Amino acid sequence: MAETLIKVDLTQSAFENDMVHNRWHPDIPIVAWVKPGDDFIIETYDWTGGFIKNNDDASDVRDIDLSIVHFLSGPIGVKGAEPGDLLVVDLLDIGAKPESQWGFNGFFSKQNGGGFLTDQFPLAQKSIWDFEGMFTKSRHVPGVRYAGLIHPGLIGCLPDPKLLETWNTREEALIATNPTRVPGLANPPFAPTAHLGRLEGEAKAKAAATAARTVPPREHGGNCDIKDLSRGSKIYFPVYVPGGGLSMGDLHFSQGDGEITFCGAIEMAGWLHLKVDVIKDGMSKYGIKNPIFKPSPITPNYNDYLIFEGISVDEHGGQHYLDVTVAYRQACLNAIEYLKKFGYSGAQAYSILGTAPVQGHVSGVVDVPNACATLWLPTQIFEFDISPSAAGPIKYLDGSVEMPIAPDK
Repeated sequence: MAETLIKVDLTQSAFENDMVHNRWHPDIPIVAWVKPGDDFIIETYDWTGGFIKNNDDASDVRDIDLSIVHFLSGPIGVKGAEPGDLLVVDLLDIGAKPESQWGFNGFFSKQNGGGFLTDQFPLAQKSIWDFEGMFTKSRHVPGVRYAGLIHPGLIGCLPDPKLLETWNTREEALIATNPTRVPGLANPPFAPTAHLGRLEGEAKAKAAATAARTVPPREHGGNCDIKDLSRGSKIYFPVYVPGGGLSMGDLHFSQGDGEITFCGAIEMAGWLHLKVDVIKDGMSKYGIKNPIFKPSPITPNYNDYLIFEGISVDEHGGQHYLDVTVAYRQACLNAIEYLKKFGYSGAQAYSILGTAPVQGHVSGVVDVPNACATLWLPTQIFEFDISPSAAGPIKYLDGSVEMPIAPDK
């Protein structure tokens, strides 16, 4: 029986758990040590530390202070792991905590982080998703039910001082190009809400001033939000500090490629069963500067898709040069407009794209000036036929069910 190295009490504030942290910094103390070949279990909060509640009120999504996230369990040290090595992590199993068989999806207010389609959906909204074993459905988004592929949205190793300085320097330079932009271009260090595990006193205050926020993915892994990184995956992480300092959290029950709703996927509290090993000098042996991984052999078995194309011409008619972000945004907007024809609100359709196992593909990046991206929407997740026909779309939903929305204050 694998030992549970980190436990979380969902009735306790994440700030009171000294085996949890919400920043990246090399001085965050290792909370547990394991040996190569060991397997163990780690429990995690949802990424907000329990701030979002299972109710029909979106004010919590509107009012959350995003400087508190993400709450990560760790760091775990692996004996013998040294800078330059690769830390090999097998995700043996992953699941929801028994007392928390639900998750949430949401759109942040444009004034508080926004999202991929924040101009189209500028207000805070949320949907609650109940788990039925391996399946999920929502009282706020009717007509869909799908199998989940549970995965950690955020997992990675601690940075060393040089890497941390690199992150802060380049992100601060980006912010300086447009410091008043809403949402901001990046998230600089913010000491007041930093939780650095067992680091206390002057050492904590000093580290908090430069500790990196957990929002983006970086060279060490971090918030990559890769939906195929689930049970059965094997991940190879670059090691920057002695022991590696492996931390994880931000579990998702199900997510579409790109996590386009930002508070997106179906966010949940849960646990991971892991096994670790070390490849000595693996970074130079394989030329690795970012993690690589093998995907899960278990994926939802959907084999019929409706595929929406998007090109790098924005919704205002503006031409962009081979911009795959613009192209993918257009593919998403095209899918949303399509689903509205069946009775979904735009928000409900957006929530489906963020939570269902949709696939996103970069389909063309050479045909100037337009990149082409595609969004693959599995048709079998719907309780009705969404395929085009000569008869035209039938409105299966009457608008009586809505997603909670919170107007800006």
